[in-house]
Amino acid sequence: MNRLVCTKCKTSYPLDEPRWRCDCGGVLDIDLQPAFDLAGIKGSKPTLWRYREAIPLKDDDNVVSLDEGFTPLTEMTIDGKAVFIKQDQLFPTGSYKDRGASVLVSKVKELGIKEVVEDSSGNAGSAIAAYCARAGIGCHVYVPEDTAAGKLAQIRHYGATLHQVPGTREDTARAALLAAEKTYYASHAWNPFFFQGTKTFAFEVCEQLGWKPPDTVILPVGNGTLLLGACIGFRELRQAGITARVPRIVGVQAENCAPLYHAYRKNMSEASPVETKETLAEGIAIARPIRGRQIIDAVRQTGGEFLVVSEDEIVKSLLEVCRQGYYIEPTSAATIAGVRKYLPDSRQGEVIVSVFTGHGLKATEKMVKLPALDRR
Repeated sequence: MNRLVCTKCKTSYPLDEPRWRCDCGGVLDIDLQPAFDLAGIKGSKPTLWRYREAIPLKDDDNVVSLDEGFTPLTEMTIDGKAVFIKQDQLFPTGSYKDRGASVLVSKVKELGIKEVVEDSSGNAGSAIAAYCARAGIGCHVYVPEDTAAGKLAQIRHYGATLHQVPGTREDTARAALLAAEKTYYASHAWNPFFFQGTKTFAFEVCEQLGWKPPDTVILPVGNGTLLLGACIGFRELRQAGITARVPRIVGVQAENCAPLYHAYRKNMSEASPVETKETLAEGIAIARPIRGRQIIDAVRQTGGEFLVVSEDEIVKSLLEVCRQGYYIEPTSAATIAGVRKYLPDSRQGEVIVSVFTGHGLKATEKMVKLPALDRR
């Protein structure tokens, strides 16, 4: 217990060894025995660090925080049905990626690492850059050349060194991996400590529902940082005896980039690279998810499924959400389009939770290019 474990060869390493990948090249998970003091949690500050005993960090002095977490769980009507929405667009940098960044950068600080590298389509890079700025840690962020200008400005203003890479999102990942041969990789996809932050999504949802799990959780999935984190969190609560079950997990992908959906439909255990097209949901446009096998396994083990949504469905859902007073980015709207696709087959009284993952102000360039929003 309390160790890094390779998902491929099962080799284990100490948690305080500064590594992000196994020597065999496999991705690492964290084998952890978390603790939950419900009385103490109730009286704690309303941030994700209220679950401090369940987060693998030795010293409180190393916590790097912007008071992130414990976002509202709001009941919303979608196509005539009630759905709970976690408002993670309200995080300090405007996306749920702050969950993982806060925990990962805290561990980076504890390990005494002075410089990191990360790659991102925008939001994860912004989050890692922000928390590195808070901690005084050097940060290099690799992004696709066509990343939204607003996200690029955000990363720059946090003081990170920005590297714009021509080509695909996968080209960006390769460039970051090359840089990570010499600099610690604070990757939201590879680094297991990031998932120790995103798992707090599950803790918050269950606490806000009276320490009861929902029936179904519908989440966006590209690299799986939120979906896998949520699965970890729900499982830890069940293992601790706080909840009796893990909810059904439904992953949503954009039709123009849906390797996990296609693998699931073909009953495959691993996602094969797919030909992709441009999508408004850039945050989940991952053609080769590093943890694809884990994501598919997690969804299947909960009795869940994958859904795909078209560009028209994303735009329609974006409009509907905005007209209810919530300003979200298109990737978030893809998730809500998935909710709308799921609802016709949902059960009466089914408790469904979904999420707004990113704020609309992070995608201004895309938002202003959607004149249809003004005509409908």
